[in-house]
Amino acid sequence: QCINTLGHGQAQAGLLFAAIDFDHGLILRKIHETYPQIELVGCTTDGEMSSMLGFRQDSLSLIVFASDSIAIRAGLGREVQAAPVLAAKQAIEQATKGSDDAPKLCITLPASYNAPGETTNGELILEGLNQALGGAVPVIGGLAGDQWRFEGSFQFFNTQVLTDSLPVLTFSGDLLLSYNTGCGLQTIGPKGIVTKSTNQVLYEIDGQSAMDFYRQYLGDRPPNPECPLAVYEDNSERYYIRNPNLHDDETGSITFLGNVPQGAVVQLTEVNRNQLVSATEKSMQTAISAYPGTSPDAALLFSCCCRRWLLGTRSQEEYQRVSNLLPEGVAIAGFYTYGEFSPISSKSMNYFHQETFVTLLMGVG
Repeated sequence: QCINTLGHGQAQAGLLFAAIDFDHGLILRKIHETYPQIELVGCTTDGEMSSMLGFRQDSLSLIVFASDSIAIRAGLGREVQAAPVLAAKQAIEQATKGSDDAPKLCITLPASYNAPGETTNGELILEGLNQALGGAVPVIGGLAGDQWRFEGSFQFFNTQVLTDSLPVLTFSGDLLLSYNTGCGLQTIGPKGIVTKSTNQVLYEIDGQSAMDFYRQYLGDRPPNPECPLAVYEDNSERYYIRNPNLHDDETGSITFLGNVPQGAVVQLTEVNRNQLVSATEKSMQTAISAYPGTSPDAALLFSCCCRRWLLGTRSQEEYQRVSNLLPEGVAIAGFYTYGEFSPISSKSMNYFHQETFVTLLMGVG
């Protein structure tokens, strides 16, 4: 399919999103036999999206890029679990070495689980990328998945199949882009202020235990992905989502799949499946309105695995809604992630998200 679109030998760079059970080494070798000079990165997923197959599981999606006016470079960082900031810096240094043009976009697809219970830290990965890029470059992508097994994900870099790594693609030159996020969760109850937290562990909100704060609305139900926490940007009504993972009845604390800063304004949310799908559509509509060119050439989509779990048989609606909004001929690729990277809006800093749908539109200026 890529050959039919681009022809032989033209692909400059590519992204590969693949289910966990493929022979990934064979796939990478076959791609490089066709495109020997390609800068290729990718990862395993919790479901794939493409303009060829729509939403699928147990599939693979390859999108390739070619341009005379855009430079696309790949980089790789290793040992991302033990040293996420250093791994991020290594990846950016490799991707930008020898280039005089500053990146306009960074796509990243880091490891999530390296083994059961051994996870990477999305915030620290993002901190390292921001430091290496100077903080003003949008970082968009997602943590690799393993189809809801939570045992170990794979990342791809050229012909290598890796674990515990951080691949990136940087884009510079005559690139046009726009992006947006959507979650569709309904906030409930009053806002509160985090009065005690340490990284991912939330102890107190407004002086009461995190569990007591949740019990006001959930009763005896434990914190779960159907009631994640909205964390507000400073002096803004925009928020990002934190998904509860573990709780401790003895201490009253809740551990989330991402940091919850002390002093942050937070609010509980609840899931409405109709709103989840509508937020996907709104994310694409906003990105289309913000796109600086006539029409994008490609759309990349990153959606959280929890959204797929919550939507169930309606998961395909996320892809259907956004694809219907795009002009015919726009190449689409994406996957369901274990955590997403993106600014909340065009005027926002980069954030690490959960339960969020990210839209990225790209084209040539």
